[in-house]
Amino acid sequence: MSKTTVREGISTDSHDQEGAEAPRSVGGGRFLAVLLVITGAAGLLASWVITIDKFKLLEDPNFTPGCSLNPVVSCGNIMKSDQASAFGFPNPMMGLVAYGIVICVGMSLLGRATFPRWYWLTFNAGTLFGVGFCTWLQYQSLYNINSLCLWCSLAWVATIIMFWSVTSHNVRNGFLPAPGWVKGFLAEFAWVLPVMHIGIIGMLILTRWWDFWTS
Repeated sequence: MSKTTVREGISTDSHDQEGAEAPRSVGGGRFLAVLLVITGAAGLLASWVITIDKFKLLEDPNFTPGCSLNPVVSCGNIMKSDQASAFGFPNPMMGLVAYGIVICVGMSLLGRATFPRWYWLTFNAGTLFGVGFCTWLQYQSLYNINSLCLWCSLAWVATIIMFWSVTSHNVRNGFLPAPGWVKGFLAEFAWVLPVMHIGIIGMLILTRWWDFWTS
């Protein structure tokens, strides 16, 4: 005999078997759902604009993207670099797919969908890859290419926020092992980690071109 219980966005299927751990599907709160839709849309917008400008640059090597504002904030320098096609094709084309998936997940959560543990962990792994790739691009932008792209920065911020949001959700629901105090901290102050992460990137950008910003 089986019984299904749904409470506060968490669905559990339990079986009358002693010692058996019940599999469960977990949804997400409205805040997480809306956050995923917004960050996914922001990343998708950035990827779309960069992709269009990249195609224009391929057609006309003298084309200047609209976000190339000065020697530091120069999207053109980023797009012409080898790092802009890390996998053999323009990086933002990957973003068009990845951020679209994030929007779909967010919309599904708004529709009260629930997902099993493996789904949430796979989604978390995808956001981990995204934030890791963005970290590599940040380093390349600041210290090798020596230019900053505003649309890339928007995608970085969106990816950082979605990564920490999904990670926090998985920790609080027990999908990722963590001590009780970590779960309690994330339940109250989940916003601290993405703010600190973005703040560190902002400080690196500020100090990297301090002379330019203050001149």
